[in-house]
Amino acid sequence: MSTTAINETHDPKQKSWVDAANEAGADFPLQNLAFGVFRRAGKAEDFRGGVAIGDQILDLAAAVRTGMFAKDAAEAAVLASAPTLNGFMGADPGLASALRLALFRALREGSALEGRARACLVPMKDAEMGLPAAIGDFTDFFSSVFHATNTGSMFRPDSPLFPNYKHLPIAYHGRSSSIRVGSLASPHTFPRPQGQSKPADAPAPLFGPSKRLDYELEVGVWIGRGNDQGTRVSIEGAEAHAFGLCLLNDWSARDIQGWEYQPLGPFLAKNFATTISPWIVTLEALAPFRVAEFTRPAGDPAPMAYLDSPHNRAAGGIDLKLEVLLLTARMRAAGLAPVRLSASNFRDSYWTIAQFIAHHTVGGCNLNPGDLFGSGTQSGRTREEFGSLLELSWGGKTPVELPNGEKRAFLEDGDTLIFRGHCSRDGYARIGFGDVAGTVLPAN
Repeated sequence: MSTTAINETHDPKQKSWVDAANEAGADFPLQNLAFGVFRRAGKAEDFRGGVAIGDQILDLAAAVRTGMFAKDAAEAAVLASAPTLNGFMGADPGLASALRLALFRALREGSALEGRARACLVPMKDAEMGLPAAIGDFTDFFSSVFHATNTGSMFRPDSPLFPNYKHLPIAYHGRSSSIRVGSLASPHTFPRPQGQSKPADAPAPLFGPSKRLDYELEVGVWIGRGNDQGTRVSIEGAEAHAFGLCLLNDWSARDIQGWEYQPLGPFLAKNFATTISPWIVTLEALAPFRVAEFTRPAGDPAPMAYLDSPHNRAAGGIDLKLEVLLLTARMRAAGLAPVRLSASNFRDSYWTIAQFIAHHTVGGCNLNPGDLFGSGTQSGRTREEFGSLLELSWGGKTPVELPNGEKRAFLEDGDTLIFRGHCSRDGYARIGFGDVAGTVLPAN
């Protein structure tokens, strides 16, 4: 089943009987139907699967009890109503498509199922969101050549990129236990990490709270169907193993990272917290926004055969617009709105989702439903598109000036970072991701 095929569920003319889904700029219109896990806040309930529609959540467990689904859609709805979405994500992609179509028809204007479906709605403002899936493994890639060049230039100005960068998707294995969901309505809060660092002018390493705490603007990729250990996933079939996308903040302690990362890469600098948005937007929902893979400059090596396919060349990218906003403690106290720091686009990723999966499995690594990939920091060509404070302040040398007079070289306690993302294109409904938000607390 093609992840780029346009079908009935993408029809921009269709509206929902949920009024908020039809508002201009809505993140969750009828054509999105993002999946998540929730329970009513303050209630002694189990988490269960739900679907975002406007400012509401369709409770899938309640919907199953009404008998509103049939055949494949009914089977999929039972899987998707569980406390985690692993079983649903790992099922045949055709089941997810069948449920998506059934939901589209039940939630659109004039549906005969409106009465039954309306009784299953829970307002988002009354819900507590959970991790969409039990995350077995987390792999974070390094897919923006602009971010890699920027960070490399700070430390290796004569040779910012390592020789392997343009030949393979570089990644490290992260920590899944410290991944949490967070949104502006309910930010993920965590204490400033502590560890060893080695300032250039210090004779020996020091221990204490990180002084160079940073964010990284990333896209999260949720794995659906897995593969057996010892097998590989071809690039032609790779997207059938990707269930959907979210927004991801890979918090980074740059001073701890600088001291510990050689020779084995990030450890304490990354393992203390990762924040993701609560809703998974399926690849099927994003079909209208597929674009060609990143155009490599003349002279760059062509991808090896296992990382190349006609489909990936023609439609491996996704036109996903991203932005970073900052709300400081002073701004919050003064009632000010968050300020935008930068904006970039996932279409500028040097490596694609299919290439992530094909490379990850080429040696026989088995992926499992609910595994999560990070794209790596998504930076663009210009300063306005840089996806981290490390780049925006150029290693802390040129702090970012905020409209209220504050400056930031790196994050301070009380800072809240907010990421937003959406896809838009003439002739199709805007598909949003909601937001992801996290707040830095003082070190313990």
